[in-house]
Amino acid sequence: MKTALIQSPLYWESPKQNRDYFEEKINTISDDIDLIVLPEMFTSGFTMSPENVAETMKGETVTWAKSLAKAKKTAITGSLVIEENSNFYNRMVFVFPSGEIQFYDKKHLFTLAGEDKVYTSGTQKIIVDYLGWKICLQVCYDLRFPVFSRNFEDYDLLIYVASWPKIRINAWDTLLKARAIENMSYAIGVNRIGEDNNGYQYTGHSQVVDFLGNCIVEPVESESILFAELNKKEMLQSRQKLGFLNDRDAFEIKK
Repeated sequence: MKTALIQSPLYWESPKQNRDYFEEKINTISDDIDLIVLPEMFTSGFTMSPENVAETMKGETVTWAKSLAKAKKTAITGSLVIEENSNFYNRMVFVFPSGEIQFYDKKHLFTLAGEDKVYTSGTQKIIVDYLGWKICLQVCYDLRFPVFSRNFEDYDLLIYVASWPKIRINAWDTLLKARAIENMSYAIGVNRIGEDNNGYQYTGHSQVVDFLGNCIVEPVESESILFAELNKKEMLQSRQKLGFLNDRDAFEIKK
């Protein structure tokens, strides 16, 4: 599977400016890419004022993503602020080339920033089936909680979209490798760059890690589109040879 990661600055609470920016970037990507990954809250930045930017699943950004995915014949994923049933969600949408959508609501809300005070936590782990790949959708702070991402579904790819600040970027680099190694899965992490309106700085470090913890796309700190081709056959051969997932512990997650 051929993937493209867009590491970018974000316009603060300005969905149209961000859509225009990403559309320009996406239109520079060749038509043989299977999946394009955008950062967390790619239409707004990591805002704790969801009422300023919230949309619905029939709103402008979802409609835009569906149209662009169809035109480019690729899947597009990233998270945005969605309002539904009087609740706000940090929702990661996965838009198929057909226009079909699946989504994951961020489970682990970032209490340090008060995200849990204004957003509603998701309750379900979501695995997307796409082009013969099973893809586990995750958002930012989820990266710190390995129990939730434990690979009981035999998924092939973990995707983390993030607004992970510069001050803790070493944890981002380390945990992405850990999640890939322990789950014998590819891991894609896409983080933003720049500075937000709260003064937090972001240095990106978007990257792709293979099932043994090797970086196949090294982290960078500049505005970039990064490309990686993932090989499912090699991953499955490694899983069969090493057998580590056969020895995983069984457990139940309780609230």
